[in-house]
Amino acid sequence: MIANTAWLDDLVFRKTGDRISELQLLILERCDQTYLEIADAYGCTEGHAKDVGSALWKLLSELLGEKVTKKNLGIILPRHIPVDFKPSVERPTLRGLVGRVEAIECLNSLVGKGQKAIVLQGEGGVGKTALAQKYLHSQGFDLVLELLMAKETTNITSAERVVEEWLQRDFNDEPGLELGISLGRLRRHLRQRRVGVLVDNLEPALDHQGRFIEPHRHYVELLRVLTEGQGQTVILMTSCDRISEASLNVTHYRLPGLSYLAWQQFFEMGELEIETASLQEMHHAYGGNAKAMRVLRGTISEDYDGDLKSYWRDHRNDLLVAADLKNLVANQVNRLQHQAPESYRLFCRLGCYRYQNPATVPTAALTTLLWDVPEANRRQAMVSLRNRSLADYHKGQYWLHPVLRAEAIARLRNSDQWQATNQAAAAYWTDSVDTITQPQDALQALEAYYHYVAIDDYAAAAQVILNSRTNQWNQYLSLGSTLYRFGLHQSLLTEIPVILERIGSDSSFSELYNILGDFYWTAGKIHAAIDCQKQAREQAIQQYQAAESLTSHQRYYLRMLEVDALLSLGLYHIDLWELETAAGWFEALVAMVYDRPASAEGTALAATHTDHHRWAEKASLCLALAKSYQGQLQEAKSLADTAYRQMSQATGRSAYFMQILGQTYVNVECFEQARLIFKQVLTHVESSSYTQIQAKTLIGLADINRRQGELTAALRQQQQALELLQTIGAQCDLAEAWFQLGVTHQLQQRADQSQDSFDQAIKLFTQMNAPQQVAKVTQQARL
Repeated sequence: MIANTAWLDDLVFRKTGDRISELQLLILERCDQTYLEIADAYGCTEGHAKDVGSALWKLLSELLGEKVTKKNLGIILPRHIPVDFKPSVERPTLRGLVGRVEAIECLNSLVGKGQKAIVLQGEGGVGKTALAQKYLHSQGFDLVLELLMAKETTNITSAERVVEEWLQRDFNDEPGLELGISLGRLRRHLRQRRVGVLVDNLEPALDHQGRFIEPHRHYVELLRVLTEGQGQTVILMTSCDRISEASLNVTHYRLPGLSYLAWQQFFEMGELEIETASLQEMHHAYGGNAKAMRVLRGTISEDYDGDLKSYWRDHRNDLLVAADLKNLVANQVNRLQHQAPESYRLFCRLGCYRYQNPATVPTAALTTLLWDVPEANRRQAMVSLRNRSLADYHKGQYWLHPVLRAEAIARLRNSDQWQATNQAAAAYWTDSVDTITQPQDALQALEAYYHYVAIDDYAAAAQVILNSRTNQWNQYLSLGSTLYRFGLHQSLLTEIPVILERIGSDSSFSELYNILGDFYWTAGKIHAAIDCQKQAREQAIQQYQAAESLTSHQRYYLRMLEVDALLSLGLYHIDLWELETAAGWFEALVAMVYDRPASAEGTALAATHTDHHRWAEKASLCLALAKSYQGQLQEAKSLADTAYRQMSQATGRSAYFMQILGQTYVNVECFEQARLIFKQVLTHVESSSYTQIQAKTLIGLADINRRQGELTAALRQQQQALELLQTIGAQCDLAEAWFQLGVTHQLQQRADQSQDSFDQAIKLFTQMNAPQQVAKVTQQARL
């Protein structure tokens, strides 16, 4: 900005609080040109330029105290500018963002007026995402959340998973097992912190009327929470289409193309030979499109050695076709195909990545896709894409602009490399995660699943979920089970059934049912969970019987699937308060492992060794709990004592069963032993984010305190347990917690509070179709 206009901008800002607009700035700097020439340079009509100029001269006349016109500006200004003038306040801008001063000022104005949900609407490539990201990261928010919507509708991440990830990763909180619970938790966090949210590339989730498509209607609920007026959240959404959801209070701001001055500055930054007339024609032809600007500069730099005039001479006849950004990208990619076939193959293959979670891919992910390119040429293939602006890059991370990815994936689908590319990408994601120490590791490993689904390889997709790794609790578990531990399993409740419909009946079939059963169990769908475990057991037995020859490992694996199903069935029936049935399943497991006659259903996998004795030990412990509930205290204590000798301390591998042991000792009135065990469990789980086990252990400690007359301490622990369980929505445990709280209130002679707690328990148990539990609570309430 020259000194004269810098002084005027500063004067206007100090007197009015507003800044000189880009069009006003252009008029000031080009007073010697006609309004028609200025309008052509800016990209507007001559009449609009004249109107803006007239208002500008009126404003300056008022501020300077004398008549100012387009003709006398150069004479009047020098008389008013101090010799030692320095701008007092910088124009609001964002580093690395060219030509968006007015847009920034508009966003600031909207936010200042209380408009907290703004849709940046405009054509593809106009710069919506860049503006939104730069703006949010420059406003001093406590936290910025980003949701990058998939370009293809079939790849859109569910609203449930988005909320799960935000709660886990950004708020260090546990999601609920239902969307409503998770949204309530998110709402509370948003009211406590100043948060900026970017929802990018929204149009794939919208129908032709601007409403969310049926599979993703839950996004309406998520956006409603984000746009509530009570919070401190500012949400920017980018979309080519207008959002027309009546229940959402959003403001649309149509982002225009960049001005000619912005294009000129950008091309000068690339050290190109600028020829004004040619650049003005290019800017007019492409409507100031930001992505077109970047692609053109890359092309001119790479293919024409920076000679803009020569490039435009060769391509000006394609003006009408090239005016469309999609055709521009297609033409550029065609040139890439002709001039750099190795880079072209990489560009097309990069279309296979989803760029959602994670939103970028590292250099290694690109190297994986260059299997047929000599190692010496691979770096150049990547750099060529960056130089041509066909791939975005920052600090070792790559991603494709949605428009570019659409072009890339369309070409990849029409090639003979669609399957091989997705297979290579899936292998990369699988190999990129050795140990899962945080939720992001699990989600990164899960990316392989989507690549296999894209090529209809559902068997391989199943193996992604079943692939085992060591996790942060030093457990060697399948990815599905680890996602479950992190509380990121909700979306798999719908995804696993789809896989089960597509794959044959094999060991994968059985293990998937086993995982799905645990998901249903925690969600309170116990009868569905029971069906899953029975299916898992049946499939394991059939596989064992049908195979003519099995290796020792295969025999062990199938046997493990059956004994684990038996253990789960017993646990599920305890939560239904069907104690005799539960005991029968535990006894059947013990009999199977130790090759003894079972007192419940028989088993087809009888063995002569005890490879699965760990399951038998767990089953004996659970049997002790069932018998303690049945009043068989002596037998329960004997089983518990045996289990205690086998389980010396609580760890990530045994914490769940240690708290069961503690509850058994409570029931047989060995309170000090139980308290010691519960304290060991709490010491471990409080540092390991085992929310569910922490809550169950607190309920156990409260039971001890209540039996010993310490009702105040019991009440405090039960209320703490309720709060923990409500954050994760563990229905079975939540119902039991309400029941235990009701008993404590009952002993305190608080009839109303007691009945309210019992009613809550009855409501949850009824929803779970657990009549024996309902009867238990009802009987207690009558005492």
